[in-house]
Amino acid sequence: MEQFYIENPLVLLFVVAAIGYLVGKLSYKGVSLGVAAILFVGLVFGAMYPGVDIPSILFQLGLVFFVYSIGISSGRVFFQSIKRNGSRDILFGVLMLTISAGLAVAIHYGFGFDAATTTGIYSGSTTNTPALAAVIEQINNKMGSQASTLSEMAVVAYSFTYPMGVMGAIIAILILERFFKVDYAKERETLSQNYNVSSDLTSATFLITNDAILGRTQRELFAQYKWNVVFGRYMSKNGTVLLPNWDTVFEKGDQLMVVGARRELDKVAEVLGEYADSKLSNDRSFFDVRRIFVSNPYVVGKSLGELQLDRKFAAIVTRIRRGDVDMLAKGDTVLELGDRVRFVAKREDLDSLSEFFGDSYYAASRLNLFSFGLGIALGLILGTIEFALPGGINFKLGLAGGPIIVSLILGALQRTGPIVWTLPYSVNVTLRQIGLIILLAVIGIGSGPAFLESVTGGAGIFVFIGGVIISLFTAVLTIIIGYKIIKIPFTLILGIISNQPAVLEFAVNRAKSNLPILGYTLIFPISLILKIVYAQLLFLILQ
Repeated sequence: MEQFYIENPLVLLFVVAAIGYLVGKLSYKGVSLGVAAILFVGLVFGAMYPGVDIPSILFQLGLVFFVYSIGISSGRVFFQSIKRNGSRDILFGVLMLTISAGLAVAIHYGFGFDAATTTGIYSGSTTNTPALAAVIEQINNKMGSQASTLSEMAVVAYSFTYPMGVMGAIIAILILERFFKVDYAKERETLSQNYNVSSDLTSATFLITNDAILGRTQRELFAQYKWNVVFGRYMSKNGTVLLPNWDTVFEKGDQLMVVGARRELDKVAEVLGEYADSKLSNDRSFFDVRRIFVSNPYVVGKSLGELQLDRKFAAIVTRIRRGDVDMLAKGDTVLELGDRVRFVAKREDLDSLSEFFGDSYYAASRLNLFSFGLGIALGLILGTIEFALPGGINFKLGLAGGPIIVSLILGALQRTGPIVWTLPYSVNVTLRQIGLIILLAVIGIGSGPAFLESVTGGAGIFVFIGGVIISLFTAVLTIIIGYKIIKIPFTLILGIISNQPAVLEFAVNRAKSNLPILGYTLIFPISLILKIVYAQLLFLILQ
């Protein structure tokens, strides 16, 4: 069988992916490995068939697809987060990374490891392949005849501690989420004010009975009460159904349909009057409702305010569905390919609105190869540039750092003239999953033989313990300090400690939202660079 896999390595790659998927679906008391199981299945098959060599280009392709798709979908929120509280979160991330490097120094002297092994343990326990590659390059350039031996020692330590780098963060999440009794649903609701997460949107009709709001415009009401809702159609007391605008003044006896989370609707009820017995959403006599796919490149990357729909159509956008998330439609909401926009509009305007937004599922699911290829090419070029630091340390951003930095910038820009940089939601999710599966399978298969050798070797247990100390202690300290002292939401901290794609996927599943990705994208570029620098510094200092 081994000979077959040696001649057909792609078969083994997808066998590992398939079995890993099934193993990841198994759960115990609600806990499952998810996609991370592919890594561990890969280790088993790699140990069983050590002669199999998966082409390195597949690892590179998987890594690039994963980080680029993450960056391009999170770029806008990444820079918004930096503007909101980035200095706090980035300084916190730098502190935690410095602590992990300090732990590496401690285990170096505590266990008597050599510099190459310690550096490999640090790179593996923080699951940072570019850091390991930078150290190997440093060894090859400076260590002469000893380079081969030292490089092998670093790789073995990396291979042995890499799985614990994944499991350490997962274990820390499972333990501390129960210890702190984290309510993910409550955090999602709280953070929905600033981030596009599902808020269980619904609609309700209110009967206006409060004399205090009479004579005041919609603009004045929103300015005072800061409601996180959208006003839909309203029926005046004489029975006429209209669409409100910022200058609309409501009268006593009017009925108004409002879209928002239930908690927000209750706040609106306290001001407007009371819930009405009937629902305006059921009244289609004057206005109708339709969901339309955003597939027209002209509107992508533009906010609803920029489109000035009220000047072109008798329509109001009430909500936008992106993937599985329903979002309130606001003036600063930026449209992306594949969004499903829900309108309340005059029946005669519905066809024109469909044409304006495109409304083609096929077009909304296509990959723009020009912008996609150009974006990745720019990222790869950035990754090849060598940066020099004081002390003679040189490093490159590599296959991970270059593409994610470029994709974050392009994701924030959304578009440059006619070029739309963002990917349709469905395409982005597919590329992210494909990249992650390939990445984990290749790493697992490639690390299997070294992992087995370390297990059966006398010093393997100490290398393992070193990896446990760095990965588990760093994750635990990060969560405790961030959540209890700095008061960063637990859901965002999940992303900050997600030092590997499998951990990030696990965190997203636990939080049942994309909020961990925001923490991940905020810290990832900084952590990637610092880990590369720290790994090289550790080798130089500990020789």
